[in-house]
Amino acid sequence: MLKVKYISFLGAIFLASCTATTTISEQRKEEVSATNISTTLNYLASDELLGRDSGKEGNIKAATYLTKELKAYGIEPYFERYEDELTKVANTWNVVGVIPGKDPQLKNEIVVLGAHYDHIGIQTAIAGDSIANGANDNASGVSILLELARNLSQKDMKRTVLVCFFTAEEVGLLGSEHLANRLKSEEANVVLMLNFEMLGVPMTREYTTFITGYDQSNLAAKINEIAGENLAGRFEEAEKMQLFKRSDNYPFYLAYKIPSQTFSSSDFENFKYYHHVKDEAHLMDIPFMTELTAKFVPVVEKLINLPSGEIRLKN
Repeated sequence: MLKVKYISFLGAIFLASCTATTTISEQRKEEVSATNISTTLNYLASDELLGRDSGKEGNIKAATYLTKELKAYGIEPYFERYEDELTKVANTWNVVGVIPGKDPQLKNEIVVLGAHYDHIGIQTAIAGDSIANGANDNASGVSILLELARNLSQKDMKRTVLVCFFTAEEVGLLGSEHLANRLKSEEANVVLMLNFEMLGVPMTREYTTFITGYDQSNLAAKINEIAGENLAGRFEEAEKMQLFKRSDNYPFYLAYKIPSQTFSSSDFENFKYYHHVKDEAHLMDIPFMTELTAKFVPVVEKLINLPSGEIRLKN
């Protein structure tokens, strides 16, 4: 009888352990809201916003929406206001929020998380449709970053985090250039920049996303070590196309000479509507975006909280 009871006791422990593990796993998934991601994506890529061209009404509506969401999540403006107005393009601005760091020393170091919310507006009509809605480019990255920021704002971050939604990316990275130079002139101590670009559909590769400028730093290796999987890979075409210089990470690299790189899951094989009027919200894979965001949350949290010097340029 004692032996049977002992076995039963061990079984109970095993079942309790499995239940606890399941609960932790489910809790992580519940932290990320597919509804939030879908709502943001569908609004930004709606016809109402007319392609979010910088300086136009739809672009302003997108910025107003993002400001409202940051306020709702308790993410305060980094400057006196959320709006970081550009000088080179009229009537448009970056939206910049801050999650203050808690560590007495590391809070003076800044990690920038960015995604551009503008797109190319009205284009030549195809089958009667002239609105380049920009769902993948880049309502997807904005939707993921906003939900990532909501989760990070509920955690104790050692470093200070800037949540940056850039405008005027499509006309020459002008929004990120403006902010990088402004922060540099104000002697803000930016140590890392992570950018989120075209993350609406999955690739059929051995890694979930690729990062631009893969060989410039040890960022991908550290990400994969933290994630326990190939979350960030090296995409040969990204190197050939010099994508490192073609998104909002690049102005921060120029201004600060720090690891400053972009995540993307669009390899130009899995989505054929780049800068096209058919870049529509209904073509985005919300379950993939939700799962990807759930993977980003613990990885980005740990990156932000790493000891100084662990993420570094190779040259």
